[in-house]
Amino acid sequence: MNIMDFNMKKLAADAGTFLSRAVQFTEEKLGQAEKTELDAHLENLLCKAECTKLWTEKVMKQTEVLLQPNPNARMEEFVYEKLDRKAPSRVNNPELLGQHMIDAGNEFGPGTAYGNALIKCGETEKRIGGADRELIQTAAINFLTPLRNFIEGDYKTITRERKLLQNKRLDLDAAKTRLKKAKVAEARAAVWAEEVTKSEQEVRIAQSEFDRQAEITRLLLEGISSTHAHHLRCLNDFVEAQMTYYAQCYQYMLDLQKQLGSFPSTFLANNNQSTTTCIPSSSNTTAAASSASVTASLSSLSNVAATTSFGELKTSSGSRKARVLYDYDAANSTELSLLADEVITVYSIPGMDSDWLMGERGNQKGKVPITYLELLN
Repeated sequence: MNIMDFNMKKLAADAGTFLSRAVQFTEEKLGQAEKTELDAHLENLLCKAECTKLWTEKVMKQTEVLLQPNPNARMEEFVYEKLDRKAPSRVNNPELLGQHMIDAGNEFGPGTAYGNALIKCGETEKRIGGADRELIQTAAINFLTPLRNFIEGDYKTITRERKLLQNKRLDLDAAKTRLKKAKVAEARAAVWAEEVTKSEQEVRIAQSEFDRQAEITRLLLEGISSTHAHHLRCLNDFVEAQMTYYAQCYQYMLDLQKQLGSFPSTFLANNNQSTTTCIPSSSNTTAAASSASVTASLSSLSNVAATTSFGELKTSSGSRKARVLYDYDAANSTELSLLADEVITVYSIPGMDSDWLMGERGNQKGKVPITYLELLN
């Protein structure tokens, strides 16, 4: 037998198997043939896998929307990913706003109150943009990638094995149908007993292959529980990345608010140098009142960050150990730089700002922001 003859026979066998499955499937849909049902445990596992796949896709897509709201940018990143090419670096919205503010401040003059304030705001916006970029990168690696790997890897394997199980079931039911017809024909003396024996052997083989495939599929589906456990760890990483991002943004804006707190007096000094006297109108008075209200609101928000434990520490003369939550670079010589997860000694001194404590590490000491600390028992 040459290769061509072998291939032709194989194609003919495959065509016969496909036709037998198609006939069996059609008759089942029409209610003209019996169908072997899967056991309840396997059916529950299949439902759990489908549910996991459905909600993993929804969570993954909505997370992508959260991290990158621009649909055109998401599409561009998707195309680059499929082409296995690195997407070009793109300036995000906070960074772009920050650069515009800095350019405007330089144009108005860094020596003026408004120009200086714009520059400081612009620098803060650019720092927020950097934190936003870091959040996107961390979330993509620690959260989105594992979810995508499940959809494109494990679930595709489950789908393939499930389809193979469906084919084995159709083969089994088709063999059972042929055996039933053979027994009816034997009773009418229309076929020899050998035909019934052959059909019985086909049923035994088909049953064995079906049982084996059902076991393979069951083992794969039982792995969904470990997938949930893995995705839970990834979810914790995502929450931690968001917590770090929002804490950084809060601290950046808190520092900016403190810097801008000295600007009203500077603004008045600049106005005194002007030859034109400005008469405040009612609208300006309203705007000033509104600004004062916003400033008061921001101050109240900053006070929320001080927990009861910090409040007790500030009112006492003792000291406590504290764990550093995030890295912090000292802005000047009066502050103490921090490294995440290190333990330092903190205490309060009279007249210190409510958002700061004194920190000590060996012979080094300086002011540290309380939002970067967690008091230890």
